[in-house]
Amino acid sequence: MVLDKPVEQPAKVTPSAAGSAPPAPSFNHAQLDEVPPPPPPEPDAGPVKSTRVASSSGTAGCEPKVCAGAVTSELETALAFRAKQAHRCYDQALTQDNTLQGKVQISVRIAPSGNVCNVGVASNDMGTPVVAQCVAGYFKQAAHFPSPKGGCLDTVVPISFVPGGR
Repeated sequence: MVLDKPVEQPAKVTPSAAGSAPPAPSFNHAQLDEVPPPPPPEPDAGPVKSTRVASSSGTAGCEPKVCAGAVTSELETALAFRAKQAHRCYDQALTQDNTLQGKVQISVRIAPSGNVCNVGVASNDMGTPVVAQCVAGYFKQAAHFPSPKGGCLDTVVPISFVPGGR
């Protein structure tokens, strides 16, 4: 496994200059009866650019729109260890296609307590969503990491997969 950069900070999102949300639309309660139910789930249609997977762990500290925490060396080590464990996903996929290679970036939001708020596939150039979703699952299963410094943290873990490489 090759980590291009063990942990990168994603771009921070700043609130709009206006700082306020638009007013909610008004509606008549009778209109609620006219709203059709949501459509049934559709089968997987192929590669997905970004997927968020909510964690079942606690949500305290997961609410901020922007997290300003920082990676500690202990947290960086834990994220790299989880990435190494997730290499099993790639090893399994290689049994089906021995030419499979590419890079997956996993986004992870970690609460100030270290609980995993959510995990998603930030990018996937493998040509198949199977490996990326499996890798995201390894990060979700962690449920808890060492606490970030200074509050919640949004981070991206890049993982490169090359046949025969670790």
